[in-house]
Amino acid sequence: MTTASKERVKKAMKSVGINTLTELANEVGITKNQLSVILSDRYNPIKATFFELSEVLRVTPDKLIDFQSNGKNKPKCRALVKHNSKYSAIELFAGGGGLALGLEQAGIDTILHVDNDKYCCDTLSKNRPNWNVVCSDVSKIDFKPYKGKINIVTGGFPCQAFSYAGKKLGFEDTRGTLFYEFARCVKETAPLIFVAENVRGLISHDNGRTLKTIIDIFESLGYNIQTKLLNAVNYNVPQKRERIVIVGTQKDTTIKFEYPKESKKIKTLREALKNVPKSEGQTYSTAKKEVFKLVPPGGCWRDLPLKIQKSYMGKSFTSGGGRTGMARRISWDEPCLTLTCSPSQKQTDRCHPDEVRPFTIREYARIQTFPDDWVFAGGMGQQYKQIGNAVPVELGRQIGIQIKKAIDTYKK
Repeated sequence: MTTASKERVKKAMKSVGINTLTELANEVGITKNQLSVILSDRYNPIKATFFELSEVLRVTPDKLIDFQSNGKNKPKCRALVKHNSKYSAIELFAGGGGLALGLEQAGIDTILHVDNDKYCCDTLSKNRPNWNVVCSDVSKIDFKPYKGKINIVTGGFPCQAFSYAGKKLGFEDTRGTLFYEFARCVKETAPLIFVAENVRGLISHDNGRTLKTIIDIFESLGYNIQTKLLNAVNYNVPQKRERIVIVGTQKDTTIKFEYPKESKKIKTLREALKNVPKSEGQTYSTAKKEVFKLVPPGGCWRDLPLKIQKSYMGKSFTSGGGRTGMARRISWDEPCLTLTCSPSQKQTDRCHPDEVRPFTIREYARIQTFPDDWVFAGGMGQQYKQIGNAVPVELGRQIGIQIKKAIDTYKK
């Protein structure tokens, strides 16, 4: 059987300065009783929490496991399974699984999915029990053991401002940001290719200096960099959703990445929501329902009587910009506007074409091209958040296909 070795755990604790099991439990983010179960003879350490334990102790899982023969083949911890696939990957900031699922559909074997959100990790584990999901602060993970075992790193690191102080920033100067952790993973694993996704605003942030710094740092790590703003609606996704996709390929190799080609056909909401399963969803207040009853499919606040415009929009009525997201009802024959984490915020209204309500959970998921059998953990708010933050699955799949094509061009 396969169990955790208490002696090996204690030795590892000593090496990282953790003195008690209570301290260790706190670092892993579990109770002392839960830690006792993990270290018991009845616990099979092929579970995500055990990988969190190994990350806190800065060792690979095999350093903490006793492999005892019972006459049969010794079971293997899945984190230790050798991956011979040239399409093996690590994904950071995996979220609710949009990119992860898209890459899987493209044939990429992601051997480690990392996120620090409990509900996202529960979603990934619930849908794919065989995936190696680590629910942890990414800064606590040592990626060096994966060097030579993966060729791909992916993820959408949240954009954080850098402190320039009038100097050109280098890799170490971005320490403490989530970009640094993504770049550290690239540095420690040296993949042939990495793909980082971010919001459109990164392009103009601080007059472009943030993006320039990111590119400079990736280049200093030995990568040729490409960037392109992709709109998901051009890739068979029924949603106008712009994201910058940063791709790095190893210098001094022949590896060449090409972005997916745009589709000539735009997918509409009608196609996306055909036979969508019924599910729960948020509702509008009585006052908001009365407003949306006056808005036709494809319309917005401009279709309201002037008095109601002023009342509904408040200060936004006199502000600049188009404000077309306010009191917006989507038409069946157009793609949806960008989904957000909350379907009923006034600045980003997305009303159903016929009914006076926001889109339901399953409608949200369809618009993000998740399959109907992909379930989301947590309450309704957590589910909307996971879907709204996700990379559309179909866009992830098309990027994944291009990643595989690029790796096929690799020669030193």
